[in-house]
Amino acid sequence: MVKVVLLAHTPNPESTVAAAAKLCYSASTIEGIREGLTPEKTASFVEMLSEIGHESPIEHVSFTFGVEGISRACSHQLVRHRIASYSQKSQRYVNEDSFEYVIPPEVEKIPEAKEEFIRQMKSIDEGYKQLAELLTAKHTEAFIAEGLDEKTAHSRAKKKAIEDARFLLPNACETKIVVTMNARSLMNFFRHRCCNRAQWEIKEVADQMLTLVLEVAPNLFKNAGPSCVAGGCPEGKMTCGKIKEVRQFYKEMK
Repeated sequence: MVKVVLLAHTPNPESTVAAAAKLCYSASTIEGIREGLTPEKTASFVEMLSEIGHESPIEHVSFTFGVEGISRACSHQLVRHRIASYSQKSQRYVNEDSFEYVIPPEVEKIPEAKEEFIRQMKSIDEGYKQLAELLTAKHTEAFIAEGLDEKTAHSRAKKKAIEDARFLLPNACETKIVVTMNARSLMNFFRHRCCNRAQWEIKEVADQMLTLVLEVAPNLFKNAGPSCVAGGCPEGKMTCGKIKEVRQFYKEMK
């Protein structure tokens, strides 16, 4: 199950954005940049930025999320958003013996398909274990020949073995990742990944992220969501055709 946690964020994010915006449009000194920024004026500044499309001030605040229960297929999509920072569980250093995996909802709906999916995952897991054992045995011999004691040789061999055994692991393999994005990158992420046309798993990640940032910066993310929330659908002939339903969904979220 997809789970997203907001681990950290810039303190007083909307105030920081408003201060940066104020500097652009007034003669304020740096020391006095926050003077007069009441909650009402802060909200007004943030709303103005959205209306005129001035997005650079919102780059000054960032949000860090912990994401778990997603597949490698999902994380490969996530890291394509390049103006961000990522730290992901390594399959090179973490043994994936008896790995967890994600079952797509459409597979879950068909008992026979789910049964076959699980059977294949078990088969891959067995293959992973067998390959790791074979490689460990080979590497242990090599390390002992180099002069290492048996215990140290075996420990190093196991670590080296999983580096190659991981090539058997499927896209369904569960992973965990820490993600940091500034607000502008998040807006772009939401436009693409909250869309009904996005893959179901990363859409769930995006929706959970949006819910979390709305709690700490509701004015900043008031217009966030898929492109059709604040404009037309960019998907052309590929549109989901449910623009009214989508707009209502994100309206209720906020």
